[in-house]
Amino acid sequence: MTMTRSFYHYLMTERDPQKKDLLTQFANDVQYDGSFPKQSADYDEISQYLELNGTYLSSMTIFDEAWEKYQNQNQKN
Repeated sequence: MTMTRSFYHYLMTERDPQKKDLLTQFANDVQYDGSFPKQSADYDEISQYLELNGTYLSSMTIFDEAWEKYQNQNQKN
């Protein structure tokens, strides 16, 4: 049985100080958010957190796209 890694852990693989696309920027910003639910793999929990605290996120669409990539990666592992 494989444990699902947290969304935060996935997002940290998307960081890149050189790239400026929205997903990378989101990952870079989350890295500095000390309150982000780092252990969570729950869409609703993370979505609610970002709606209340994710001032660095210009659109929840970016989160939804990142979540979709996260889900796809977890299916491969």
